[in-house]
Formats: sequence, structure tokens, C-alpha cells
Amino acid sequence: MKNKGVILAGGAYVLWGLLPVYWKQLHTVPALQTLSHRIVWALVFTCILLTVRRDWAWLKPALRSRKTVLAFLASTIFLSINWLTYIWAVNANYVVESSLGYFITPLLNVALGVLLYKERMRGGQWVAIVLAGAGVLYLAIVYGHFPWIGLTLAVSFALYGVLRKQAPLPSLQGLTLETMFAALPALLYLALMQVSGEAAFLNDGSLITILLIGAGAITAVPLIMFAAGVRLIPLTTLGILQFISPTIQFLLGVLVYNEPFNGQRLLGFSLVWLALIVFTVENILTRRRAIREAQMAPA
Repeated sequence: MKNKGVILAGGAYVLWGLLPVYWKQLHTVPALQTLSHRIVWALVFTCILLTVRRDWAWLKPALRSRKTVLAFLASTIFLSINWLTYIWAVNANYVVESSLGYFITPLLNVALGVLLYKERMRGGQWVAIVLAGAGVLYLAIVYGHFPWIGLTLAVSFALYGVLRKQAPLPSLQGLTLETMFAALPALLYLALMQVSGEAAFLNDGSLITILLIGAGAITAVPLIMFAAGVRLIPLTTLGILQFISPTIQFLLGVLVYNEPFNGQRLLGFSLVWLALIVFTVENILTRRRAIREAQMAPA
């Protein structure tokens, strides 16, 4: 079962890592149009899945719950910010800076745990966050501007994760509700673009139209794989797997799309990578120690 979980969750992270390749094929389409199609077609895709599974009983109670509606409206906002920023960044040749955001997201999750839930950070976690902070600050100096792309991606995704952690719906149902909330403004915007003659859909060739429709599947499939896999593997394994996605993005940016990456930027990223190594090793050691203590405890 563990191997199956690794394959499913790892496969999800690989697909997320390869997303720049997909969005690059849509570089002629404005990011807001791509985002709107991603929302609409993701909703269509998830609705088909739920209909096949005959799994709609959750919707009415969810819409009747004020707490659920407010939580998912907030998560929809953060998810939309994350998707729009990422699509724009990829096609503006900021794949490397985007990968930075997903490298530091796990560390930001720890910081949010301290701020929102009054969790206590362990010594190794403090070291990791200080190293990552130093790396981001150094990169800000090297870039000559605040690395807002990476930080926007990290903050929006981390806050999205906090909201989804508290939300009562599983991944597929939650994504359906989020895309439902976002679909109306997305459809209004797409209709406006169609009327004004600025729409890429059906006007920029069959390949663009197919790719825009396919955005729904490439959004939902990794989430479904991840939701299935995460239940079968330990958190420590998941903690290691989550670095697959930004690593692939980083390598694509440097090796495939030839984005600038000199020695100065390498130093900044190296501080972030060192922080992640410290963070991962500390988590593994802490979990092993907890298991040993549990085994030694009297029955």
C-alpha cells in the first residue's frame, strides 16, 4: 500500500512540476483568460467525475453551512491568486523564481502554524527558517527587487492550505465547490472577451482551444492522485516527495527555458535548499524518536 501511495502522490508532484510545459503552449493567451478557462473546465471535469460516482449528497449541506461557504470562498480567492500568478509568471519567463515559492512553502507552513495555532517550533525548524529567510533576502538584493512572484505563490498556497486543512470537504468535492464559486465571474469575463473579439477560445486555432479545455483535466487529475496517495504514506515520506515539483520547475527554467541563473542566484537558492535539508532531516529524526518513545512506553 505504501508503494502505491508513493506512486500516486509522487506522480501528482511530477505532474505539478511539469505544468510549465503545458502553460508555455498557451503563452499567446492572456493569463486571465487561461485562468478563467482553467476554472470553468476544471468545474466541468469534476462535475462529470462526481456524476459518474453519484456523489452529490454533500453539496446541499455544504451550501447551507455559512461556515463552509465562507471558508471555501476564502480558499477560492487564494487559489485563484496562486493560479493567476503562476500562469503569468511561467509565460513571463519566471519559472525559476516560481520554483522558489514552492521550495519555501513548507517552511512558511511551519511559520503559519506558530502564528495561527501557537505551535512551538523546534530548534531545527528555527535554523531552517532563518536560513530560508537569509536566502530570500539575499535573492532580493541580487534580483534588485523583492522576489514577489515566489513569495506571492508561497503565501497564497500556504494560506490556501490552512483553509483547506480546516475545511470539511475532501479534495475533489472541495475543488468542485471552489470552481463553482469562481465560475460565474470567469464565465462573465470569457463572454466579454468573446463579444469584444479578444477571446482566444475558438479563434486562435484548434490546438489552443483543445489546450484550454484540457486545463480542467490537468488541474483535477493531480489533485485526485494526491488525495488518494496521501492517505497511504507517512508524513515524512510526503515531506520528501513535495520537493519533486519545485525541483522539476527549477530544472525546466534553467535547462530548458534558459532563464538567467548565475553564481549569485545559485548562492541564494543554495541557502534555501540547505534550509530544506535541515528541515527534512529534523522532521525525520523527530518522527523516528517519537516512534521509538511510543514503542518503549509501557502498554
